Amino acid sequence: MSIKKVVLAYSGGLDTSAIVPWLKDNYNCEVIAFVANVGQGDEELAGVEQKAINSGASSCHIVDLREEFVKEVIFPTLKTGAVYEGQYLLGTSMARPVIARAQVNLALELGADALCHGCTGKGNDQVRFEGAFAALAPQLKVIAPWREWQFNSRQSLLDYLAEKKVPTTASATKIYSRDANLWHISHEGGELENPWCEPSEQVWMWTKSPEQAPDKAAYIELSFAKGELTMINGQAVEPVAAIELLNEIGSEHGIGRIDIVENRLVGMKSRGCYETPGGTILMAALKGLEALVYDRSSLKYREEVGLEFAQLVYDGRWFTPLKDALLAAGTSLAEQLTGDVVIKLYKGNVTVAKRRSPNSLYSEAFATFEADKVYDQKDAAGFIRLYSLASRIRALHQQQKG
Repeated sequence: MSIKKVVLAYSGGLDTSAIVPWLKDNYNCEVIAFVANVGQGDEELAGVEQKAINSGASSCHIVDLREEFVKEVIFPTLKTGAVYEGQYLLGTSMARPVIARAQVNLALELGADALCHGCTGKGNDQVRFEGAFAALAPQLKVIAPWREWQFNSRQSLLDYLAEKKVPTTASATKIYSRDANLWHISHEGGELENPWCEPSEQVWMWTKSPEQAPDKAAYIELSFAKGELTMINGQAVEPVAAIELLNEIGSEHGIGRIDIVENRLVGMKSRGCYETPGGTILMAALKGLEALVYDRSSLKYREEVGLEFAQLVYDGRWFTPLKDALLAAGTSLAEQLTGDVVIKLYKGNVTVAKRRSPNSLYSEAFATFEADKVYDQKDAAGFIRLYSLASRIRALHQQQKG
């Protein structure tokens, strides 16, 4: 198949800077750079269009996906309670569906023949991007240079760029590999490759260490309607601005740092550090509200949905019927999640201090140890006898055999 026009997911880093001339050399095609703004910050986006042109791209399209990211992925995922392997709030994997979809849309709009990404052959992202491409535009060819080219080090890429006279600010040494968006920032490499090595403070970029966080706790009130954040401290907030504000407050108090060894989809384990300050606050608040309004069976089912949904998002299966079904379940349950939660932030800890909801199932009249008119303690005897009936019958059988 002859390739005439390729849309490349471009970041302006060393890898994608080298991919532009490599595509032109090896496929003799026009390269269009696509940059997704998912809240990685102004510094990351500064000058990226000119970098792409200097690398040989015919044009560079920067698409703002922040609101789409929050409304269509982050908030719906929060309703399911999805957390991967008990800790990871899915910051990198949640951003991939909106990025991949926007890249496909641009390729179709411009009449491109192929899509290209800079993911390595060892990571999860290659699966996430290519799974989305397959679901959205299976007719487009996918080019993954890291699975094709001969380069095997940063120095070899730098040498190639020098040969092609492509300017770059990258150096031969790169301590950490990072990925940032509105929801989180991830860190891999450097000392983190040794799980016996504690992360140094130079790893962390957003959050203060708990030791350096304020000595006085901060309280923040979050209001939810059907599982979606509507107000912070009584003030209405837009979705993107809300997460930015919670990131700022959480970072000041050392909230949202995790250091995990996770199971990658491709089979290997990897060690990474993640900072998700706003997300950690939101998840704690929603769980606090869930405890108030979900009955036992509903909470158990939501936890099952959360486990399955976390795996689905991590594995890059967003554009599937299963995603639609699980999200429908989480959204349906979240119809009850209306109320207010006061969160206490103190030196890396997030605590639910207060909670209230018009849908609360908690009743002081039922829970009290004082005398009440709504619960006759004698009723418990019959309940326990029926609840333990199977054990009673089994024991009687054993006695008869003996």
